[in-house]
Amino acid sequence: MKKIKLLFSIILLTTISTIYGQQDPQYTQYMYNMNILNPAYAGSKGVGSIGILGRSQWVGVEGSPQTFTVSADTPLGNNLGLGFSIIHDEIGPVKEDNIYFDVSFTIRTSEEGRLAFGIKGGATFLNVRELRLGEPADPLNTPVNQASPNFGAGLYYYSDKFYVGLSVPNFLETIHLEKGNGIVSTASEKMHYFLTSGYVFDISNNLKLKPSAMLKGGAGAPLSVDISANLLVDNKFEIGLSHRLDDSISGILGFNVNQDFRIGYAYDHTITRFGNFNSGSHEIMLLFNFNRRNIKSPRFF
Repeated sequence: MKKIKLLFSIILLTTISTIYGQQDPQYTQYMYNMNILNPAYAGSKGVGSIGILGRSQWVGVEGSPQTFTVSADTPLGNNLGLGFSIIHDEIGPVKEDNIYFDVSFTIRTSEEGRLAFGIKGGATFLNVRELRLGEPADPLNTPVNQASPNFGAGLYYYSDKFYVGLSVPNFLETIHLEKGNGIVSTASEKMHYFLTSGYVFDISNNLKLKPSAMLKGGAGAPLSVDISANLLVDNKFEIGLSHRLDDSISGILGFNVNQDFRIGYAYDHTITRFGNFNSGSHEIMLLFNFNRRNIKSPRFF
């Protein structure tokens, strides 16, 4: 079994350009981490907030994806929102850091509904370690350090019970390595789009059901669909299930320490054959809200 795991690790490393070029970091608790994906979300909760997330994917596979994010957003006046995010992602020999600033503008569409427009701008910093492959001329044998600008945009409609968002976090395709000798050896990050939606059903005074969904697509990558349902008890404890179609099933736990601080955990179990060679994925999130107790109609997403 150890030899098979090692083989999968080698395959993961040697195909790093394909994997990395087709995948943005995955998030199971995306419903609480939305300004990473959609700049229009910035300031929508009416209070300042900070989110910290750590994710270890495919535990047991050497070189598997590791993700760490820090994000913050706050309203500015009645219509503007500001956001900031840092995304650190590692997979095999590749380390990537993204730093973005978000600006959103919100208009009221009805007594309860609001529509926000957002843009994000920043830079991607890429570091690729030397792999020491057999061919000295192979470009993967040369370390890479590179910075590239990028920008994105999004729309976000929301009320106290419902939201739907559409976003493209990265418009520009960044090519990290070049082709040579007829062999594709690039690690390009292509444009991805995200469609997210969710609703809060009041089952009783102390029980809320929160279904949500996320669709992710991009050029050269298969469509990824996440379907989730969380149950909130006494506005305190949260338990949920999520299914990433043809990929994994997940369990989600959440605990609201108070109105301003939430702790969340998610475990993903891979349901494909690759699940035989890894121990799943773990994701922990801390969410801090400031002065949320002063909001008359607090949001649950």
